[in-house]
Amino acid sequence: MTAPTHPAAPLQGQPPAPAQPRPGLHLVVVPTPGPPLQDEREPVRLLVPGRRTRRPAPPPGPRPRLDAAVPGDAADFGPTWSRRAELPDPQAVARRLVTLTLEAFAGRRPVGQLQPLVSPPLFTALSERRRPRWCTEGTAPLLISSLRVCEPVDGVAEVSAVARRGGRAHAIAARLEGVDGRWRCTALQIG
Repeated sequence: MTAPTHPAAPLQGQPPAPAQPRPGLHLVVVPTPGPPLQDEREPVRLLVPGRRTRRPAPPPGPRPRLDAAVPGDAADFGPTWSRRAELPDPQAVARRLVTLTLEAFAGRRPVGQLQPLVSPPLFTALSERRRPRWCTEGTAPLLISSLRVCEPVDGVAEVSAVARRGGRAHAIAARLEGVDGRWRCTALQIG
């Protein structure tokens, strides 16, 4: 049902009502109740149809503070952490590390040649560890088909690689940390 748009006709026998001036329109601003929909401190992420969004960066891992004061003469001794600007390209170092490790496990080079590239505890573990069967057996060449490097924190690089031998693929993961101006492997996993 709709309201009539024309004025009602006066009743019979009554004089017509005098026209009254209409009041003007006024704009009334009403404040929005409640908090805003989005926190202003965080940026708004827009979703584009058909396009995948990037995952947020993982939280940084434990690293010693570079700006912390070192007591006494301890600043002159021991390894020092390096920033990314002081380090060489991690891609080349990671490829060299994976290649030398696979050749050492295959028996084509001595394990002692890995010592400058890895941390002392990792070198001890690599020296005493059993080698994977796919590295030691077979005559097919070992090929590194893909190698990726991610730098989650300043001075840290995480490496993932795929090695192929005889039609089978094997995963390799490593963590490189910048120590004394060069990359040093602190963790290595070969699947």
